[in-house]
Amino acid sequence: MRKIQLGQSDLHVTPVCLGTMTFGEQVGEADAHAILSRAVERGVNFLDTAEMYAVPARAETYGATETIIGNWFKANPGLRAKVVLATKVAGPSRGMPWVREGSGMTAADILASCEQSLRRLQTEVIDLYQIHWPERNVPMFGALYYDPAKERTQTSIHEQLEALGRLVKQGKIRHIGLSNETPYGLHEFVRLAQQHGLPRVATVQNPYCLINRSVENGLDESLHRLGVSLLAYSPLGFGLLTGKYDDSGLDGPATPRDARIGKFASVRAGRWGREDALAAARQYNQLAREHGLTPARMALAYCYTKWVVASTIIGVTSLAQLDEDLDAFGTTLPPELLAEIDKLRWRMRDLAA
Repeated sequence: MRKIQLGQSDLHVTPVCLGTMTFGEQVGEADAHAILSRAVERGVNFLDTAEMYAVPARAETYGATETIIGNWFKANPGLRAKVVLATKVAGPSRGMPWVREGSGMTAADILASCEQSLRRLQTEVIDLYQIHWPERNVPMFGALYYDPAKERTQTSIHEQLEALGRLVKQGKIRHIGLSNETPYGLHEFVRLAQQHGLPRVATVQNPYCLINRSVENGLDESLHRLGVSLLAYSPLGFGLLTGKYDDSGLDGPATPRDARIGKFASVRAGRWGREDALAAARQYNQLAREHGLTPARMALAYCYTKWVVASTIIGVTSLAQLDEDLDAFGTTLPPELLAEIDKLRWRMRDLAA
C-alpha cells in the first residue's frame, strides 16, 4: 500500500488502519496477536487504540487493549519501529468513573493518562496521541443538537494544548490528534497552536460510513483548508453495512450473538442500534448486491476512495474478517453506483449520526 502523510506531520501511514477496540473483549490475546501480525504481513503500518478500550467499556477491561498490544510489541521486538502507533486519552467520564472521575479533563489528566498508556503499550513514545472526545459540550455519539445550556467546560483548549505540548517536548508523544470533534473545535485547536507555538493537530478521527456522512456537513471543508487528515472510524457502521443483520434484525432470536450489536445491549442502545439506521443500511446493502458486490466491499471501497478520508480504521474479530477488509482495498466503485449511493443519502441522510 502507498503511504499517506497525516496532516502537516512527518507521519506516513497506510490508507487502512487496524483498529483494536475488540481486543480484550471479543478477541482474546492470542487471536489479537495473530491479527496484529497478519495486518503487518499484509502491509498495514498503522495501529489505533485507546486507554478506555476494550469496547463496550467496562471497569474490568479498562486498558486491556493497550496491554495486549504492548505484549505483542514485547514478543516481536522488531515490529514497534515498523508501525505508526496511535492511542487516545479519554475525555470526561460519561458514566465511566474507572476511566475519568468528574466532568472534566484537566492537563493533569492528560499527563497521567499518557504515562499509563506508555506503560501498558511497553513503548517509549506514542506516534499520534488523540483526545478521544471533547471536554466541551458537543453533539456526539448519537446526539444531534448543540445545547449551550449543557456547557460544562472546565479546562480550556489552550490548557489542553499546553499539556500535549509538554508531552511532545518530553519526547513521549510525536504528534497530536482529535476525535469526535466539530469544525469549531478543530479551528480553535489549530488557531491556538499557531498563536502560542504549540503542537498542531494532525488528524481528526470521526465516524464516516454510508449511514453516517456527517463529516460532509462542514467538517470536510475545515479539514481541507486547515490541512488536517480524517481518520474514518466505523466504516461498516458497527456491522450494519455487512448485511449480517438484514434478515435477523438487531435484537431478535436470529440476531448474531457473537457480533457486537447482538452481544452487547449498550451498543444496541446507541446510534448503531437504531431501527431506522438498519433500515438505511439494508438499502445500501441491497444496492451493493445489485451491482455484484458484497455489502462490506462496497461500504469499505466507498471510504477507501473518498478524497476526504486519509486512512480508514477497520475493526475485526478474526483473521478472515481482516483479510476480507484488506482484500476490498483497490476496489473502485463506478460513477453510476456512486450516483445511486448519493440518491439514497439524499433521501435518508445520516440515520446513524
